[in-house]
Amino acid sequence: QVQLAEFGGGLVQVGDSLRLSCTASGPTGTLYALGWFRQPSGKAREFVAGISASGDNTYYGDFAKGRFTISRDSAKNTVYLHMNSLRPEDTAVYYCARGSFIGISCNYESYDYWGQGTQVTVSS
Repeated sequence: QVQLAEFGGGLVQVGDSLRLSCTASGPTGTLYALGWFRQPSGKAREFVAGISASGDNTYYGDFAKGRFTISRDSAKNTVYLHMNSLRPEDTAVYYCARGSFIGISCNYESYDYWGQGTQVTVSS
């Protein structure tokens, strides 16, 4: 059984930076891709960023390109999301998830384990 736990959310100001982390218990290692999704209140869940099982490949949603960076430390079973230049529209609950295979997918249906989420609020 895999359990994921996100940390690092909070209330920040426009333009601030924030780092989210997600620690997994159970098999993740270098076998599965990991991803971050977010869900603004009243809206659908959307893909933020993904990283392949090896950590060699990353992919970002359009809004995240140039501002967010995903990384992983497989030895610690941890994935990070560094977010810079935060905007009010980045306000959402952020979830990490383990992919079903080694490659990155933007489709939430390709992820089989999810964390509980952490709230990020960007105040103007």
